[in-house]
Amino acid sequence: MTGLYLSRLTLSHYRSHKRAALDLDARPVAIHGPNGAGKTNILEAVSILSPGRGLRRASSEDMTRRPEALGWKVTADLTSLSQGHEIETWSDAGASRQTKIDGKSAPQTALGKISRVLWLIPAMDRLWIEGADGRRRFLDRATLSFDPGHAEAVLAYDKAMRERNRLLKDMVRDPHWYTALERQMAEAGARIHASRSHTLTRLEQAQDAAETAFPTATLTHLVADGCDDPSDADALRAAFAASRPADMRAGRTLVGPHRSDLGAVFAAKSVAAKDCSTGEQKALLISLILANARALRDDFGAAPILLLDEVAAHLDAGRRAALYDEITALQSQAFMTGTGPELFAELGPRAQSVEVTDTDGISQTVQS
Repeated sequence: MTGLYLSRLTLSHYRSHKRAALDLDARPVAIHGPNGAGKTNILEAVSILSPGRGLRRASSEDMTRRPEALGWKVTADLTSLSQGHEIETWSDAGASRQTKIDGKSAPQTALGKISRVLWLIPAMDRLWIEGADGRRRFLDRATLSFDPGHAEAVLAYDKAMRERNRLLKDMVRDPHWYTALERQMAEAGARIHASRSHTLTRLEQAQDAAETAFPTATLTHLVADGCDDPSDADALRAAFAASRPADMRAGRTLVGPHRSDLGAVFAAKSVAAKDCSTGEQKALLISLILANARALRDDFGAAPILLLDEVAAHLDAGRRAALYDEITALQSQAFMTGTGPELFAELGPRAQSVEVTDTDGISQTVQS
């Protein structure tokens, strides 16, 4: 079968799992078991098969199983657009993370060329009512799914901004110290803004083109004051220069794409997402993830792997069934977790089942 899916996933000394192995097909994966058995750890292991730090943004040290602390390893057989790939990613004790694709060392960003992974986890439920940092990460993750090179632009911008902030804190006033850094920030920042804006357009188009049981959102890229056109490198560079006095007083950079935000309005009700009910906020999130998946299917050629942690527990039976219908229509290998198999009853034979138990500290899996 063409598409994008894992046919085998192996975890070694990863989080709670001393060893866990799954042999899979392209259908959705319903993972059930008691709290604390390690269901979310399986999803996290899949998430690090894509660029970035995974769904928990954890360090390599945090991922290693305790008390052994021997390091960890995740391996996978991935089918991507009819091509088979072997992925290995691991970290030895006290060492940085490493990645191999088809037996050859590769930067983590290279995973974006063969894999697309999206996720929705309970920690994101407060996305609309917490700070802008989380919404920027959400938008950057969506942007990265369309443009794997977005990560490099973000890293370049952040590195130059950290160096500029050090100058500001040290009260360095000579403009020559700032010129090169602000040029690097402006070039990377303009690309970041343009990529984010393109992503929002793609998400809205994908929402509008679909008939779904989940509400659509009107999305807005909110830009911090200080630059009229953040997609123009020259305009950004001028904004950085003009902001130096205020930035020096604050000890940090006050303008730029690191200060932007994502706005959302429940389209049918014209109500800001932050003012919606908890259930409506969750439904809007699911709608955006599904829109992202539909747009990626059109762009990449296959639907992304979806990671949906405890998603069924927050939906009534009708919306749960609608979500499962959407996932199967997308032909996405969605990994979903829940405490019991009854939460996935509406999927029937359209999904494969994995039970996670914990015996003497060793996680075991049983499939059907």
